[in-house]
Amino acid sequence: MLVLALDTATPAVTAGVVEVDPDAAAADPVTTRSVRVAHDGRKHGELLMPAVLAACEEAGTTLQDVDAVVVGTGPGPFTGLRVGMVTAAALGDALGIPVHGVCSLDAIAADAVRDAAAGALAGPLLVATDARRREVYWAAYDTDGVRTTGPHVEAPAGLADRLAELGVTAAAGACAGGFGLPVVPPSAPGPGGLVACALAALRAGTHPGPLEPLYLRRPDAVEPGPRKPVTTSWA
Repeated sequence: MLVLALDTATPAVTAGVVEVDPDAAAADPVTTRSVRVAHDGRKHGELLMPAVLAACEEAGTTLQDVDAVVVGTGPGPFTGLRVGMVTAAALGDALGIPVHGVCSLDAIAADAVRDAAAGALAGPLLVATDARRREVYWAAYDTDGVRTTGPHVEAPAGLADRLAELGVTAAAGACAGGFGLPVVPPSAPGPGGLVACALAALRAGTHPGPLEPLYLRRPDAVEPGPRKPVTTSWA
């Protein structure tokens, strides 16, 4: 099974083609055949589809050969996150294939677990990415990459006060370096991690529900209130 993986929840615009082994007993069921990453948090729309096409070319395949799409659903800023999710939904509709949404922080944790020595982390993991406004998006995971809390959005100082309670022993993600913990890769979601998070659903052929973005904040724009009455006095 070939899966196209996309993520635009961070400044890293990521696209890749991943092969999934249908054998549940496979030692490494996810093989990344290609990956394209461009770093520009303001050009998600311009960069994503060229990255998709380049990833397909590198993998020696075409979009018509892809069996499913997996996309990161955040947490992330509104505009960038929507680019990836709308593109994934459009591709799924055009190609007639399922589109699975996964938490982008979960994908980072999945890759961290796969990359760690001996296939496991020494202890629980913190994943933290840039939420702008002097805040971070974060979640905590056990040594198998299973999320134990989050995702949340919080100022780094508030998160730092929670570290002892969380018991985390390492950190991943673009904002991992500010908490005095050993930093492990990756800094952004990768195709392999994204697909690993949807592996059970992909193998089962589960029909995914609607994509649900994880914004974690209310939008800045609000509907205007009713007009104030204007009184006019005549001399």
